[in-house]
Amino acid sequence: MYSALHAVTYAKSTGVFDLTFLLVLFPAASAAVLLLGGRRTDRWGHLLGCAAPLASFVIGVIEFFALISRDGGQSRQLDQHLWTWVPVAGFHANVNVLLDPLSITFVLLITGVGSLIHIYSVGYMEHDPDRRRFFGELNLFVAAMLLLVLADNYLLLYVGWEGVGLASYLLIGFWSHKPSAAVAAKKAFLVNRVGDVGLSIAIMLMFATFGTFSFSGVFTAVHGPGVRSGTMLAIGLMLLLGACGKSAQAPLQSWLLDAMEGPTPVSALIHAATMVTAGVYLVARSGAIYDVSPHARLAVEIVGAVTLTMGAIIGCAHDDIKKVLAASTMSQIGYMMLAVGLGPGVYAIGIMHLLTHGFFKANMFLGAGSVMHGNNDEVNMRRYGGLRKLMPVTFVTFGFGYLAIIGIIPFSGFFSKDKIIESALDKGGATGDLFGAVAIAGAGLTAFYMTRLMIMTFFGVKRWPRDVHPHESPKIMLIPMAILAAGSLLAGYLLVLGGSLQHFLTPSVGSSIEQGAHTISPWVLSVITLAVVLGGVAAAWWLVGRKPVPAEPPTHVTLATKAARRSLLGDDINESIFMHPGAYLTRALVFFDNRGVDGMVNGLAALVGGSSARLRRTQTGFVRSYALSMLAGALAIAVSLLLVRVG
Repeated sequence: MYSALHAVTYAKSTGVFDLTFLLVLFPAASAAVLLLGGRRTDRWGHLLGCAAPLASFVIGVIEFFALISRDGGQSRQLDQHLWTWVPVAGFHANVNVLLDPLSITFVLLITGVGSLIHIYSVGYMEHDPDRRRFFGELNLFVAAMLLLVLADNYLLLYVGWEGVGLASYLLIGFWSHKPSAAVAAKKAFLVNRVGDVGLSIAIMLMFATFGTFSFSGVFTAVHGPGVRSGTMLAIGLMLLLGACGKSAQAPLQSWLLDAMEGPTPVSALIHAATMVTAGVYLVARSGAIYDVSPHARLAVEIVGAVTLTMGAIIGCAHDDIKKVLAASTMSQIGYMMLAVGLGPGVYAIGIMHLLTHGFFKANMFLGAGSVMHGNNDEVNMRRYGGLRKLMPVTFVTFGFGYLAIIGIIPFSGFFSKDKIIESALDKGGATGDLFGAVAIAGAGLTAFYMTRLMIMTFFGVKRWPRDVHPHESPKIMLIPMAILAAGSLLAGYLLVLGGSLQHFLTPSVGSSIEQGAHTISPWVLSVITLAVVLGGVAAAWWLVGRKPVPAEPPTHVTLATKAARRSLLGDDINESIFMHPGAYLTRALVFFDNRGVDGMVNGLAALVGGSSARLRRTQTGFVRSYALSMLAGALAIAVSLLLVRVG
């Protein structure tokens, strides 16, 4: 309440009634009511859960138009002070919200796509007894994500960052009665903690080096005299480690596929459109740091290129529809990381692909949920087949997302992904050629595994059991899918053509003006990329579409397929490098503690106890015993004296 009154007072004093604080307040308050209100909120909890992100979306639209109505440059931002968080001996941490082109872009994505997913969830979770808790946790996630992107300093960003981690843990493990869901939630939580340590170290290095962790303070100081390149490299790498954890990038990608154990709307919201994009936001927001540290920027590019390749290869081998989409998310986030790693002029292109991906990937995850909803929650694509006739709306909407992700013109993915490939090649040199080739190859692999998914799910003969009766989903699930499908088609025109988004984001991420000549003509490159994509489609038809798909997986597969199904041995590597040595170290420490530390303590206690027991035997209570002891003592003294004299 204090923060709200303070914000209103601030707004009146400046002559502008700013509503930015309401963006976080609405979902946070709704989460508090739903999670703390108990069973009395069961009847209407889902309605409140949907109303909160919708209200934030409306506020976001109002703020967006207020922002674009201002002149360009620094005037297109509002840094609103709410209250002082930690005032200690001259040091203070403020709770400030920053509204600028980059943050409002993410706000509209989070609340817009998030609202559609909330509405979809009303139908998807209709019969779940804990639906009220589900919407409360979804609102908690939205509030934390909005705090993350609206913070004007790294410390407050870290609060939202941790809130997102907590909410994702709760949502992945929502069906905690399933051991697989509980394990997946813990795995995601622990892997993300590794990345969070990197982010916390980066913040501490910033404060130790610059004396501040505000965006404006840090970004100004990095260009100052006396700033060591080694320090900037360390900060850049630690920020990248944090981004790898949240965005499931190599080497911290192992949690994403397991996270599909959560309800499908969770996969659509957290693991397609919002949470996994937090790392991309962090790198794009920290562009000033990477601009002065070329080696850290190169590390971002390498991580993006490696991950987009890994995700594409993994997606080619799985039969679980949600895991194929999860691997696809990993790969597409790799494209975004590669783009934001390419430096000034390309940050905005990475954000473009992030936005178009938010539409088509959320669309496909909701489509996968619709398929599961009509097939008794079956996720194995080998048990589908021919669903296009029984689920025509799901087929068409999912098809829009499919055409967008593989990059078919005029769908949105064609514009944003081609821009990334073009920018990678324009980097020049051996690294530019390598990254461009990797990005083109990734486009071909994407076309292959997504076409394989379409064929196995919607085409061919039916392969479902007799007790399954596939049917179309209710309208409350289909309408959000249709809206997202429209976005999958139109987002390319609205965001990419004419450079409208690039120009809008310039005050936040720097100039988006292309430098130098193109390595390859954009039209020629588009033709090459499209040819590679069509080659991937043809390969999928040749290997999967022209013959019946067996309902059971083949028993004999290649080593490459086995490795891809095991996520390219990611878990095995982590277990070999970290888990097993950690377990051996723990056992050794327990052994040392039991036999060493406890052994010394217990041995000393046994020595004292044994000695006292033996000494106690001399206390017999008989005078003759004491007289004999005195005589023995006197004789010992006499003998000692004689020996001393003789010596």
